[in-house]
Amino acid sequence: MLKMEEREMEDKLYTVTVYSENQVGLLSAISSIFTRRSINIWSLSVSASSIPGVHKFTIATRTFLPKIQAVVKQIEKRIDVIKAFYYTNEDIVYRELALYKVNTEKLLENSRVEEIISRYNAMIVEMNTHFTVLQMTGHCDETMELCDALRSVTDVYQFVRSGRVAVTRADREYVDEFLEERELVRRSIENSNNI
Repeated sequence: MLKMEEREMEDKLYTVTVYSENQVGLLSAISSIFTRRSINIWSLSVSASSIPGVHKFTIATRTFLPKIQAVVKQIEKRIDVIKAFYYTNEDIVYRELALYKVNTEKLLENSRVEEIISRYNAMIVEMNTHFTVLQMTGHCDETMELCDALRSVTDVYQFVRSGRVAVTRADREYVDEFLEERELVRRSIENSNNI
């Protein structure tokens, strides 16, 4: 069993989620926090969250526990950030989307293609005489494995993966709990001012 100090110094993949309003320049400010600490961002995805008007940044990076804790603390100092969290892979359910543009003629000629597409739960999203676009969702290593399998049977003209998207394994978003606590504090202050 690893001691606490050894676990903290273990290089590990973390997923950071940042909740904020959609503000110009925030992406640049957040990425510079990683850069100043010499932490490489492996993937980045930004989208609307389950909370109306709030956006969610999902950032995957490999680093050490003390560094990721410092990054999250620094991100939260930003006035336009509602809350930030970090997770290990065990704490979340995560996926990436991958698209593969391949040679249609070679794809149709090879009898192994249907088995490969089925094995990786991929699907055809567009097909014409020149190229076929396949789509797959999965973990990074799975999407790369499909790319290698396709290269063994056809020409892969283009391959692209989205950034990681993730949800926590908890019953509800931690940001919801944070916002509820803030609302209780606000109401308490408001009530004490009215007395």
